[in-house]
Amino acid sequence: MTTPSSKAGTKGVPRADRERQILAAATEEFGRHGYEATTVAAIAGRVGVTKPLLHQYFGGKQDLYLACLDPVGDRLLDAIRTAMAQHDTDAPPTPLRVLSALFTALDGRREAWFVLYDPSLPSGSEVARRAAYYRDAIDDLAATGTAELLHTAGTTDPLDADALKYAWRGLCTALVRWWINHPDQSPEAMTRRSARLLEAAHTILSTD
Repeated sequence: MTTPSSKAGTKGVPRADRERQILAAATEEFGRHGYEATTVAAIAGRVGVTKPLLHQYFGGKQDLYLACLDPVGDRLLDAIRTAMAQHDTDAPPTPLRVLSALFTALDGRREAWFVLYDPSLPSGSEVARRAAYYRDAIDDLAATGTAELLHTAGTTDPLDADALKYAWRGLCTALVRWWINHPDQSPEAMTRRSARLLEAAHTILSTD
């Protein structure tokens, strides 16, 4: 998951490869440190290119952030929608399908989750609006899923559904953060771990 920092992106590297290197480094830097604390110079230094060359390829910091954000947002939305659309009788429960889809979509780019969920984005900026668009779309999917779960459990209070939606976002964020700190864990291992944790939580909450 670490981007080469010495000769990557030097003369002779095809432009498409160099752009991928820059985006990989930028996604990791934005995800680890946040938009506010990340500098274009730091990203250029990791890839081994000059700031003017990076600006030539992607424009300013905001443009570079958007170039990282859009693929992340689209990938996660597609993964969640696909997971929620599965209705096979032998398929895992929806929450576990969604978690599995998230882990698979983020494999090799785990910090990308925090590009989308970055509290340091400048208020009112284009990057903040674009990130909010993706977060709202994911929240809408989560609201649908949590409402179905609560309906099955016999409650229709909309505030319950709203609270559970926020709890679900927090759970996903916590699991991804833990995953970043345990790079040896594969998406499949994280899915199995999540299944055990969800089962344990269900057992604990069901105990009289």
